[in-house]
Amino acid sequence: MSTPIEVLEPEVLSLPAAERSRLVGQLLASLDTDPDIFDAWMQEAARRDAEIESGAATLIPGSEAMARLRARFP
Repeated sequence: MSTPIEVLEPEVLSLPAAERSRLVGQLLASLDTDPDIFDAWMQEAARRDAEIESGAATLIPGSEAMARLRARFP
């Protein structure tokens, strides 16, 4: 028998951030039924990470990104 979500949720939320992040990745991967789609997203993530590491991409704070989006899509 599976554990009810009402029991799992507080337990999961009490995990350290790194463990919650890993769990989120596993949960999201479990929703992808097409391994080609998952592989494509992994390649895209690796490409973006490489751009950041090489300096080809510039990071901006999340608050600035949200402000730009709000200005563009009022």
